[in-house]
Amino acid sequence: MCKTITQRVTFTAPPDVVYELLADSQKHSAVTGQPAQISRRIGGTFSTSGNEVSGINVDLVPGQRIVQAWRHRRFPEGVFSMAAVTLTPTAGGGTALVLTHRGVPKDLIPETERAWRERYWTRLKAYLASAGSAPSPIR
Repeated sequence: MCKTITQRVTFTAPPDVVYELLADSQKHSAVTGQPAQISRRIGGTFSTSGNEVSGINVDLVPGQRIVQAWRHRRFPEGVFSMAAVTLTPTAGGGTALVLTHRGVPKDLIPETERAWRERYWTRLKAYLASAGSAPSPIR
């Protein structure tokens, strides 16, 4: 049986910056500290966390949405889930991010929820905080 993970988090950076940190291979690697290869096109492939996670880009709308057919190496053979990240501007110039991750095998839900929080949202916030005190790494 599979389950859905939903997480909401806010960032002080605008949606286009958050999008780039998630969708650009080099910037993604800088945030997570792990190798990433991410295609910039729909139908293109991606791998992150040193090939722990891989899949296909289903929908990409810069600054607004990333949808991926997503697979962790521990998923049963042939099983993919669907991870959708939606970015909305906040009144203060930041980003409200909503993750909806459908089809995660039930026994991997706690680990996957924790990985999103610890490997992505916490590190993204720390990266953005450190970037605020240095010249902007986003170009």
